[in-house]
Amino acid sequence: MAQTSAQKKGVGSVIWEYLTTVDHKKIAILYLIAGGFFFVLGGIEAMLIRIQLAVPNNDFLSAGLFNEVITMHGTTMIFLAAMPLLFAFMNATVPLQIGARDVAFPFLNSLGVWLFIFGGIFLNLSWFMGGAPDAGWTSYASLSIASPGHGIDFYALGLQISGAGTLISGINFVTTIITMRAPGMTYMRMPLMTWTTLVASVLIVFAFPPLTIGIFLLMFDRMFGSNFFLVEAGGNTIIWEHLFWIFGHPEVYILILPAFGIFSEIFATFARKRLFGYSAMVFATVLIGFYGFMVWAHHMFTVGLGPVANAIFAVATMAIAVPTGIKIFNWIATIWGGSIEFTTPMLYALAFIPSFTMGGVTGIMQAAAPADYQYHDSYFIVAHFHYVIVGGVVFALLAGLHYYWPLMFATMLNEKLGKITFWLFFFGFHLTFLIQHFLGLWGMPRRVFTYLDGQGYNAANMISTAGAFLMAVAVIVLVVNIIMTIAKNERVGMDPWGDGRTLEWSLPLPVPYYNFAQIPLIRGLDPYWVEKKEGNGKMLPSESLTDFHMPNNSILPVVMSLGLFIAAFGAMFFPDGKDWAIDAVSGLDPKPWALPVLIIGLGTTFVAMGIRSWKDDLGYYVKKEEVEKDLEELERGGK
Repeated sequence: MAQTSAQKKGVGSVIWEYLTTVDHKKIAILYLIAGGFFFVLGGIEAMLIRIQLAVPNNDFLSAGLFNEVITMHGTTMIFLAAMPLLFAFMNATVPLQIGARDVAFPFLNSLGVWLFIFGGIFLNLSWFMGGAPDAGWTSYASLSIASPGHGIDFYALGLQISGAGTLISGINFVTTIITMRAPGMTYMRMPLMTWTTLVASVLIVFAFPPLTIGIFLLMFDRMFGSNFFLVEAGGNTIIWEHLFWIFGHPEVYILILPAFGIFSEIFATFARKRLFGYSAMVFATVLIGFYGFMVWAHHMFTVGLGPVANAIFAVATMAIAVPTGIKIFNWIATIWGGSIEFTTPMLYALAFIPSFTMGGVTGIMQAAAPADYQYHDSYFIVAHFHYVIVGGVVFALLAGLHYYWPLMFATMLNEKLGKITFWLFFFGFHLTFLIQHFLGLWGMPRRVFTYLDGQGYNAANMISTAGAFLMAVAVIVLVVNIIMTIAKNERVGMDPWGDGRTLEWSLPLPVPYYNFAQIPLIRGLDPYWVEKKEGNGKMLPSESLTDFHMPNNSILPVVMSLGLFIAAFGAMFFPDGKDWAIDAVSGLDPKPWALPVLIIGLGTTFVAMGIRSWKDDLGYYVKKEEVEKDLEELERGGK
C-alpha cells in the first residue's frame, strides 16, 4: 500500500517529505546521498594530490593550493564522508535489528542529519569565498592561527555545526539501543552491528566534547582576540594537540567499530554460519572502545612529553592490538568450514582481513616510540593510516552499500558490476598505498607538495598515482551501477540474500513506515534464523495487533540547522577590533552586515527551538485496521 501511494507522488512532494521526515529509514537515505556526494568530492581532492605528486618538480598545483587540497581531502573524508555513510547504515539497520518502530528521538535524528549537511556545505563554500583551510585536517594551532584569510574560520564553524549533529546522533543511538529493544532481545542477543553501533555511539558522546572545546578556543583566538594557543601571549599550542587527539584517536574507533559490525553480519550471512565466538567479539568491541581513550598521545611521541608518558602510551597502544586480534581470528573461524557464497559484499569482507591486518601491523610498529621518531613525518604514516581507514572503513562502506541496498531501496545492485568495482578498487588500493610504506622508509616526508628529481622517489610515486586512478575508475563503475539499478527499478522480495539471520531481513520490502506491525518476540541470537530453523518462516509477535503511536514529520530541524548556517557567516565576518588576531593575520576588513546576519541566524534557530518547546507535537496513532489491510495485501502478494 505504501508503495503505490509513493508512486503517485510528484517530485515536489517527495522533496518535501525528505525535508520534513523523522523516519529513520528516510534519514538513512539522506545520510547516504549527502555522504556519497562528499565521498566523491574527497576522492576528487585525492586525485588532485596524486596527480601533483606523480612526477618530480610538478607545478600542477601551487604549494598553497596543495595545502588547501590535502586539508580538505582529510577533513571531508573523515567528517563528511566516512562518518555520515556509517550513520546511513546505522539508521537503516539498528532500529530494525532491535525490533523497534523508530529511534528514541526521531526529531533529533532529523536534526542530526541536517546539521551535518549544512555544516558540510558551509565548510566547502570556503573554496568559493577566498580560500579553503590550509593547516592540515588536524589544524594544529600555531599553523592555523597564523593562517591568513577565512579558511580556518570555515573549518572551525563548519565542523562545529557538523559535529553538533554527530553528537546528537550518538546520544540518540545510545538511548535507542538501551531502551527500545524488543522483548527477549537481551544485550547478549543483539547483533554485532548493534553492539558496535552502541560502543561507537558511547565513544561519540565522550570524544566529541573535547573537539568542540578545542574548536571553540581556536575560534576565540582567531575571531575575538583571546590567546589560548598564542605562545607569545602566554598560551600553549600543545593544548590543541591534546584536545584534538583526545577526540581524534577515539574517532578512528568510531569509524572502524561500525565497519567491524557490518563485516560481522556479512561473514555470518555468506558463510551460512553463526558468528564464531560471539561473546568474545562483544567483549573485544567494548575493550576496543575503552582502550580507544587510553592511547591518544601516541600521535604526539615527537612532541617531547618525556619518556614516562611515551612509554605508557606505547604500552597502551600495543595492548589495543589484542582485542582487535581476537576479532580477526573469530572472523577467520566463522568462514572456516562455512558454505561460502562469493557475493560482492563477501569479497569486500574477505579482502578486508589481510588489508586491515597490514594496517594494524604497521600501527604496532609505530607504537614503539623510538621507532616512531623515525617514521613520524614520513609517508610511512600516510600508508599506515590509509591501510586502516580505506582497508577497514571504506571496504566496509562499499560492502555495506551492496549488502544493505535491498533493505534500503528494495532493489539489488548489479553483482557483475559490483565485482568489477571490487577488483578495480582492491588492486588500485594496494597499488596506491603499499608502495608508500617504502617511500616513507626511503625518507620521503609527508605533506610536501613536490620533491626533487634524483632522490629515488619517482617510480614509486608514479605507481601510487596509477593505483589512485584505478580506484577512481572503480568508483565511476559503482556510480554507473547505482544509476542503472535505479533506472531499472527491479523489485526484490523479502530476505533477498536468502540467508538473512537478523530481524531486519524478516520484514517485507520496502519496509513499512512503522517497521513492525507487531513487535516481535526474540527467542535467541540471530532471531530470524532461529524462527526459520523452527519452520516458522516469520517472527512470532510479542503483542496482539493494536493501534500504536508514531511521531509527526517536522520542518523545524531544517530551519534550526539553516539558522546556524546563516549565523556562521555573521560570526566569521564579525571581528571589528584592529588589534584582534584575525585582522592581524588576514588584513580583511570586518563587514558591517556581519552582526545583523549573526543575530538573524541565531534568532531563526532560537525561534524554531521555541516553537518546538511550546507547541505540543503529540504524534499520531496508526490504526489497527490500516495495519491489517497492509498484512492482507502482503499475504495476497506472497501467494
